[in-house]
Amino acid sequence: MLQAEQFPRLLAGLMPGVTMSFANHELIHGGMDLPPVRRATAEDPLILEVERAGLRGHGGAGFPTATKLAAVAAQSSRPVVVVNAMEGEPLSGKDTLLIRHLPHLVLDGALAVANALQSDRIIVAFDGAAPRARHVVERAISERPEAGTRGSPRIVSAPLTGGYLAGQETALVSALNGRPSKPTLTPPYPFERGVRGRPTLICNTETFAQIALIARHGAPWFRGLGSARAPGTRLVTVRGAVARPRVVEVAGGSTVRHLLDAAGGVSESPQGILLGGYAGTWLAPEAIELPLDRESLSPHRASLGPGIVFVLGESACPVAEVAAATEWLRRESAGQCGVCVNGLRSISSALRDLCVDGDHRGAYGRIEHWCELVTRRGACALPDGAASFVTSALRVFRAEFEEHARHGHCDACLEPRALPVGDEPPAPRPTARRLVAA
Repeated sequence: MLQAEQFPRLLAGLMPGVTMSFANHELIHGGMDLPPVRRATAEDPLILEVERAGLRGHGGAGFPTATKLAAVAAQSSRPVVVVNAMEGEPLSGKDTLLIRHLPHLVLDGALAVANALQSDRIIVAFDGAAPRARHVVERAISERPEAGTRGSPRIVSAPLTGGYLAGQETALVSALNGRPSKPTLTPPYPFERGVRGRPTLICNTETFAQIALIARHGAPWFRGLGSARAPGTRLVTVRGAVARPRVVEVAGGSTVRHLLDAAGGVSESPQGILLGGYAGTWLAPEAIELPLDRESLSPHRASLGPGIVFVLGESACPVAEVAAATEWLRRESAGQCGVCVNGLRSISSALRDLCVDGDHRGAYGRIEHWCELVTRRGACALPDGAASFVTSALRVFRAEFEEHARHGHCDACLEPRALPVGDEPPAPRPTARRLVAA
């Protein structure tokens, strides 16, 4: 059973390629005793403990988890709990790792939340095209001692069609309601009216796994690692020009350098570092010393998002990489808002022109104009994320963009892309290191 100072936490007992059984899960973490079911309230002991722990969601937005739980608890109808394991971001691998290899930690968190909210239904939503995903999820559900027990919430699997937007909350609700997986305008928000019109709590797999540990050990234990501004640990996918691309577990407030060291260090000199994935922010190589907490990253208009650090090595062409990734984002758009249909197409077209032919047709100005135009105007955050991705690249790789503006394509443009923009990238190998912020 985990002790207060034991590390790793989330990845304890992980064996690559092996799905942990329920028996082994309880040997490592011990049982989880849930209090008697009572009326759902924002003052529920679990919600208060999650608040004291300072847990924020690990799906991308970083919203305080206790606030989200309390919003659902305040509704008059019995809610649905949804485990979001869709992970449409190509640079991320942590949620897939958890649901495939450590599903019972995720289910523990979902059951603890369902108990606190008096929910009678837990839905585990995942990409149905992912190899073996359905088998792993349904076997884990069948192993649960609560399965079929009177009074326990029913746990069901929901294999869905994947894609970049598939994990967006309103798009996920639409898919679970049998409609196309497309974002919808809010309000109403899912916590008000979601799956089958019921209040719905949606969290990603890592958030539920963290709740499972808080439910067992309490907020002081959770805050025993990390920093005051970033308590606990978190999972981060590290990719790109590193020796061993993988998912790592690190203490909150660790620096970019710590993460890269956990992935074996850089394999070539970095030109830039991408935080947060395709909706994230490019930073200059000097950012390697930045602590990865909200307060340190905010002045750089950056965040870890769903937990991603990508290193672009010196052999790649940043202009070609950004152009290819932006075109992929355009293709992934739901195609229902003019800001995406026209805006992302215009940004992608201008980037392609600049990359291939230079600035003969005012490509540079078109990129900046359309990035400003699309911000805060879509039904979802896709255009905002794309604009952040592109505009931060213009800042960090200014010299390379200006060189392309003058001369068009370079030799490195013809090399294979470093950023995955088509076929699913290989699953990262997991590891964990104890990296405690000062």
